[in-house]
Amino acid sequence: MTSDPTRLFLELAAMPSPPGEERVVADRVIAELETMGLAWDEDDAGAAVGSTMGNILCRVPGRSGEGTPIFLCAHLDTVPPDGSIEPVIEDGFVRNAGGTILGADDKAAVVVMLEAVRRVVFEGRSHAGIELLFTPKEEVGLLGAYAFDHTRLEARFGYVYDQAAAIGEIILGAPSQNSIRARFHGRAAHAGMYPEDGRSAIFAAARAIAGMRLGRVDHQSSANVGVISGGTARNIIPEWCSFEAEARSRDPETLAILVQEMLDAIGVAASTSDCTAETEIDETYRAYSFREDDPAVRLAADGLRRAGYEPVMAFSGGGADANVFNERGLPCVNLGNGMIDIHTSDERIAVADLEGMVEVTLSILEVARET
Repeated sequence: MTSDPTRLFLELAAMPSPPGEERVVADRVIAELETMGLAWDEDDAGAAVGSTMGNILCRVPGRSGEGTPIFLCAHLDTVPPDGSIEPVIEDGFVRNAGGTILGADDKAAVVVMLEAVRRVVFEGRSHAGIELLFTPKEEVGLLGAYAFDHTRLEARFGYVYDQAAAIGEIILGAPSQNSIRARFHGRAAHAGMYPEDGRSAIFAAARAIAGMRLGRVDHQSSANVGVISGGTARNIIPEWCSFEAEARSRDPETLAILVQEMLDAIGVAASTSDCTAETEIDETYRAYSFREDDPAVRLAADGLRRAGYEPVMAFSGGGADANVFNERGLPCVNLGNGMIDIHTSDERIAVADLEGMVEVTLSILEVARET
């Protein structure tokens, strides 16, 4: 017999919810909140960010009258699946038999939050106050969290479970990210009859990419070109080519250097290929860092120990909704929740880790009540 969090996870995972199309999962989450007798509200962020849902906020008033209220946050979107989602349990792990992503990122956290609060409500557990926040369009730039009015939260710090790592890992810092879009303009010509009259925008883009430092740049920085498109036909010198790139670093000076290097590579490649180039740069999110003795970190560490897990301090190379809250001065710690190989067809999570994170959440709530 599967546990309640596993049953709900299998159900939610089977519901495709790419960025902007999270409504079906949002409605299922709302139904779960209502079965617990909990009030909720949904803001108008959906229209602002291009989603079928807004941010959903649910408050569970504290029973103890003392302690530290906390908020828990998870996003309802996943990276777009490129096939069917057929969650199955094999050898103690939930996987997708459909050959695409599973969506444990971040539906595993959604299920854990709901199950932990269900036990708090139905078992009458004392707590200092809980707020649950469910956001859209995290995977494409933390857009839902950025559109949320964080001053509505009564808790002074909180947690997201959005780190693909073993239970026990506490993220002390994550990078800033800048996105770069480049568009090269060359000259079209017949590739066989008049190739010398053409100026290949694809060649210029390839030259720019070849001149960039990509992948792991240092222990706290990375860069990538993730999307490229251009050309109209095999026998036409391509007039247009564009690509989308990013640079990340926990060090602002290194990030600035990386971005400038990428821009320089684009400029040099365009000029040496007799093309022109246009670029756009956006700050997607900002870095943050914690000390091990910060209250939110200490509370998480105490909760993990109480649940039987040894805390491990680490840094992340990825962004999460935690970046948004920390940028706005509201401490939010990201915790490892057992997800493995996220964003791939081998994405999976152990059934034991779903239950384990429920126990971690309940222990964190206990420590918060005592703090």
